[in-house]
Amino acid sequence: MLRVCTTIVLLFFISLLPSVFSFTLPSGPTTTAMTTTAVAASPGTKSAAATAARAVVSIHWFRKGLRLHDNPAFLEACQGATHVFPVFILDPHFAKPEKIGVLRYRFMLQTIQDLDDNLRKLGSRLYVVQGQPVEALPRLFARWGVTKLTFESDIEPYAKQRDNAVCRLAAAKGVAVHTFASHTLHDPEKYVAKLQGKGPPTVYQSFLKIFSSLGPVPSVVPMVDASVILPPLPKALWKGDEEGEGGGGGGGGGGGDQGEREAVTALQDEFRVPTLIEMGYPDTDAPTLYPGGETAALARMDLHLSNIKYITTFEKPKTSPNALRPSTTVLSPYLKHGALSARLFYHSLSSVLAKHKGPHTQPPVSLVGQMLWREFYYLHGHATKNYDKMEGNPICRQIPWGQDKELLAAWEEGRTGYPFIDACMTQLREEGWIHHLARHALACFLTRGDLWQSWEEGARVFEIYLLDADWSLNTGNWLWLSASAFFHQYFRVYSPVAFGLKTDKEGEYIKKYVPVLRKMPVKYIYEPWKAPKAVQEAAGCVVGRDYPMPVVEHSVVSKALMGRMKMAYDAGKAEGGGEGGEDKGGGVKKRAAASAGAGDGAVGGKLKKRA
Repeated sequence: MLRVCTTIVLLFFISLLPSVFSFTLPSGPTTTAMTTTAVAASPGTKSAAATAARAVVSIHWFRKGLRLHDNPAFLEACQGATHVFPVFILDPHFAKPEKIGVLRYRFMLQTIQDLDDNLRKLGSRLYVVQGQPVEALPRLFARWGVTKLTFESDIEPYAKQRDNAVCRLAAAKGVAVHTFASHTLHDPEKYVAKLQGKGPPTVYQSFLKIFSSLGPVPSVVPMVDASVILPPLPKALWKGDEEGEGGGGGGGGGGGDQGEREAVTALQDEFRVPTLIEMGYPDTDAPTLYPGGETAALARMDLHLSNIKYITTFEKPKTSPNALRPSTTVLSPYLKHGALSARLFYHSLSSVLAKHKGPHTQPPVSLVGQMLWREFYYLHGHATKNYDKMEGNPICRQIPWGQDKELLAAWEEGRTGYPFIDACMTQLREEGWIHHLARHALACFLTRGDLWQSWEEGARVFEIYLLDADWSLNTGNWLWLSASAFFHQYFRVYSPVAFGLKTDKEGEYIKKYVPVLRKMPVKYIYEPWKAPKAVQEAAGCVVGRDYPMPVVEHSVVSKALMGRMKMAYDAGKAEGGGEGGEDKGGGVKKRAAASAGAGDGAVGGKLKKRA
């Protein structure tokens, strides 16, 4: 659904009534409604609004949605335009190694480089700009005589504030703004409308009823190709004039072809994709296991879709958290960046399943079910106040977490003394991806299972390292695994020993990611502190010297922390708040069983089997 910056339109409607109009355009092959609003430029401004009858100059602002397929906002930018500028802005808000790690930032740069490569094949290119969007875009409006701005809407808090500010600036410059919701299967606002003033459901099955009530998922829109994309660059740009007003002579006079070629070369350098070092990151020789970009995304999707058995029998809880090769699709980084359309993947899965004559797995554990979990968490990210915080979050249990920087650092750096936990964290730091159930084990260990540290700190660390660090999903999973919201069986704890042992009895995963233990006998590889000193010395790994002792004793501390969780739950009930939305003490088993593996890793769910 195309959404207009309503607040800005209303403000300008009052003062510019004769010059403001709105109209509806055809929605094309999708069920997405489209509304366009134009605001006249202020008298005396040198914007393209004064010559709108002659030229429509569009900027499509890429943020997420880094693709040519199923991109309705980009299609709208091309509609009726004489020139279209695909733009990506490297916002300093994100370009911080302490906030977004080097592997994650490298993946993003690879993704926009792939986008640039694909645009160039169509005779276009990506214009990469560095700076605050509220400062960069007005300069581009003036430089290129822009009349239309399009972008894909975003539900994250920073994005909402940023986009509102940009819309105000665009309105002041007479630039029409067109936004589309295409990062999810349905527009989050449609879910909100169905809620009729109520909060989002905290139970998956309740959410599915809302999802079904919205009808079919909109079909994908045509790919932006040579038949719709922009013409060549306007010559005014070749002069490299900052305000686009032809400084240096009209028509490139005197310079000839050589002058134009030099100007184009300078332009390409100005707007090229920068390197990691240029963005303030250290270079890295870490292997690229999952290259960024739409090209890799579509190839990876097609590879998995060709495996009919895999698609039809997929059950998330039955995949392995410590397989040496991923047992899941690893499409999440591409969905997060919008290099792969969620709608394309959903419809492709549905097509495969529709053609399959035999039975197939169902939500919540199936691949389709994973896409619906994504919608579930995106709805909460959009509609739950203070979603990524404990305080002020209406669905979050208020739990007095500890604040031990050393325990947090030991967990982040993979030196807890529990080899499975340390192997998971090492894989995350070195590769930027770990299995969903490995994330479960890590989150439980940090919070209610062993270390009693805040889930907010854990979510922050995952945001640094994960290639697929998706704010709505990452926050939702941490709320779940800390038993702060959505899931409330706090007595089901992942064992840092027994859980990994279930799917990797030989400890091959530990040997790969904690190589100091590779010679440790299998009998002790999950609990090396139990090995006799002579065995440790023979293995070349003495615990306490070559590998740390456990930071806590799981069998003792986990029981104590269950008591703390009970006290926090009881306090919440007494105060009448933080009850996790729909959960009022009933229906817990049904909801836990419906989760995509959440909680099922607690060795049989029975305390007596904890290691």
